[in-house]
Amino acid sequence: MVPEPEMPPSAKATLTSLPYRLAARRLILPWILQGVEPSGEGLEIGAGVAGLTAQLLTLYPRFRMVATDTDTERVGMAEQVLSGFGKRASVQRADAVALPFPDSRFDLVLSAAMLHHVIEWDKALVEAVRVLRPGGKLVGYDVLNTAPARLMRVGERNGTTLLHPGQLRTALNKLGLTDLQTRTALGGAVMRFSARKPAALN
Repeated sequence: MVPEPEMPPSAKATLTSLPYRLAARRLILPWILQGVEPSGEGLEIGAGVAGLTAQLLTLYPRFRMVATDTDTERVGMAEQVLSGFGKRASVQRADAVALPFPDSRFDLVLSAAMLHHVIEWDKALVEAVRVLRPGGKLVGYDVLNTAPARLMRVGERNGTTLLHPGQLRTALNKLGLTDLQTRTALGGAVMRFSARKPAALN
């Protein structure tokens, strides 16, 4: 398991704040989901403190979610954040490139700005598709390799990769998915993606 960079205290405070929760519910999730209404069971890979998972569960009361992260402290914080959802939510320490779940378990897999934290990010995408059921949706977004993003990462620990739009599109195209859609936003700083796992893909 390759360790991810530790989350700065300021980031933890932001991701658990009321303004972030409201933004996640009203802006970020609708932008990611693009009309998809989750049902069944979902998985968030690299969920951090599970802020987005919590808002998904709030928006869709019949939906169930598993949140995963590699960092023990973040997993502990996520358990606190999701404690009020009872059996609808669970948290597990897991590596995105070797998920401890059976094939075709989840109806939705969410990857929110986490791929650039994973050295073998393409393998994380392969794993995300593996655990999706046929007909399930992969949705998410990530930070792209732009000058502002590089500037923000000055001084961070090595071992992570900012992606170019072509890299992400190519990797997604190789997975045999259907209904693949990608779109950049914020002046090309981020890319949203969504795709469906076809019935014939195991």
